Amino acid sequence: MAERNLDFDRPIDRKGTKCLKYDFAVERGMPADILPLWVADMDFQTSSYIQDAIVETASHGIFGYSESDDAYFEALQGWMRRRHQFEIEKKWVVKTPGIVLALAMAVKAYTKCGDGVLLQSPVYYPFSEVIRDNGRRVISNDLVLGEDNRYHIDFVDFEDKIVRENIKLFLLCNPHNPVGRVWTEEELLHIGQICLRHGVTVVSDEIHHDFIFKGQHHVFAGLSDALADITVTCTSPSKTFNVAGLQASNIIIKNENLRKAFIHQLDAAGVSQIGLMGLVACQAAYAHGDEWYEGMLSYVRGNIDYVRSFVEERLPDVRMIDLEGTYLVWLDFCGTGLCQKELEDKVIYEAGLWLDSGAIFGKSGKGFERINVACPRSTVQEAMERIEKAFTK
Repeated sequence: MAERNLDFDRPIDRKGTKCLKYDFAVERGMPADILPLWVADMDFQTSSYIQDAIVETASHGIFGYSESDDAYFEALQGWMRRRHQFEIEKKWVVKTPGIVLALAMAVKAYTKCGDGVLLQSPVYYPFSEVIRDNGRRVISNDLVLGEDNRYHIDFVDFEDKIVRENIKLFLLCNPHNPVGRVWTEEELLHIGQICLRHGVTVVSDEIHHDFIFKGQHHVFAGLSDALADITVTCTSPSKTFNVAGLQASNIIIKNENLRKAFIHQLDAAGVSQIGLMGLVACQAAYAHGDEWYEGMLSYVRGNIDYVRSFVEERLPDVRMIDLEGTYLVWLDFCGTGLCQKELEDKVIYEAGLWLDSGAIFGKSGKGFERINVACPRSTVQEAMERIEKAFTK
């Protein structure tokens, strides 16, 4: 059986499918006809192997409580081994409906109300939400935008914040969303040494680990046994295979005490099995999705190259931050001289685009916009031409 869904140029109408990205603009305060490139899902059909597995399961007609079996674990284990050189054991895996839930469970499991939790702003905004909403304090080791057009870690500030705020939990975004950094082994080891020195547990969100365009992804827990012992690794097929709506994530926790504390919070929240279709999709993706994945990754790389060239050649007041990983382009509009509201109004009402405002990722994100380029090239071209028309009058 051959992979069928390899035409990534083909536009697919998602309207009227209960799609958050396209069907809820008005409910979210946006114009009805806006072009959405905000939320991080793709406009590509997933692998035909996943579609076929779901159809076959649906044909049975019974959708009771379900659990993963050895074949599920073997598919996950195989993907992590061949794609990330990371060996896992079955008992380490805890399944959740999503990574944001896992972040919240970790905050509750490893900290107390009033504790500070460390992150690196600008960062995926649910990081801050699960900290604040659980009565903890957001402590940011702000990333520094260097002259090389890449973000860097201020390691002195990182350790200083840990000591001064008595930090016991750090939420790592690896690769980093939205700034697109693929952290090097040296950077991650430096972080790890500091966390080991001060007894800090690390939750490493690695949901974008399959989107690497420069450098190499390093599983944080895979760098040493000592780091594996303090790390909760969050993975999911949702970004890689565009199955976020099926809600399946694999949280990998080697340390038994960390794992028990995490599971305790899941139990307290009433979370047990994940949905049947999420299990089916995850197994099919990791067992049979390589051809689709390789084709998709190559196509997205082309979109990123297109945006980079467009910005450099046609948008003199805009800068694209060097993108090493994820399919989310981080655009710097600070050169336009617009304040945050003026920028957002121009993007929404003049360009007719629904992007993610940089401000939602933290104070250091002001003046930036995040744009999702995991869509047909024609959509990317339309979006960039709209930006050019609005910002080069």
